[in-house]
Amino acid sequence: MQIVLAILVGGAFGFVLDRIGATNPNVITGMLTLRRLRLMKTILLAIGTGSILMFGGQMLGLVEVGHMSVKAAYIGVFIGGLLLGAGWAASGFCPGTGVCAAATGRRDALFFIAGGLLGAAAYMATYPAWKASGLLADIAGGKVTLGTVPGSAYAGIWAVSGDLLGIVLGLVFVLVAFVLPEGIGGGHVQEMPAE
Repeated sequence: MQIVLAILVGGAFGFVLDRIGATNPNVITGMLTLRRLRLMKTILLAIGTGSILMFGGQMLGLVEVGHMSVKAAYIGVFIGGLLLGAGWAASGFCPGTGVCAAATGRRDALFFIAGGLLGAAAYMATYPAWKASGLLADIAGGKVTLGTVPGSAYAGIWAVSGDLLGIVLGLVFVLVAFVLPEGIGGGHVQEMPAE
């Protein structure tokens, strides 16, 4: 049943990504160049709403804190983030939107997916060297959160309530989503239909 649920939720998420324009590299490029911010506003609204619901639900006991998973911070994460950002800007796709774009019939997304798989294979083949370099060693205490979340197995960096901090940051994201203009840079972003 979990596989069926995952397929249904994934399909619904992909449908929404397509409807908001996230499968169109011109929309993503327009966002990254600040000429077209509707997608950014949608992303900020979704993250903010999710944060408010998750941390508010934890405070009310509706969301089990034990389901919270925190990944450790290490230098390789920051390098990977820079590489992901550069690839996102160059291709107009991130991993999720690339797969959804391929499902809509975009042939350029197939090349993006192939490149991502080749990159993952190269990382796997060179993993021992990356591990030995120390770039994968934990920093900032390993698996930590910004604030302390009662009932979680993770330490907080600051002595503030992690649940309240999550709600406040969520509210900030929602506020930014509403006050952000449609575009900053000017210029027309041309639509690119699916191939």
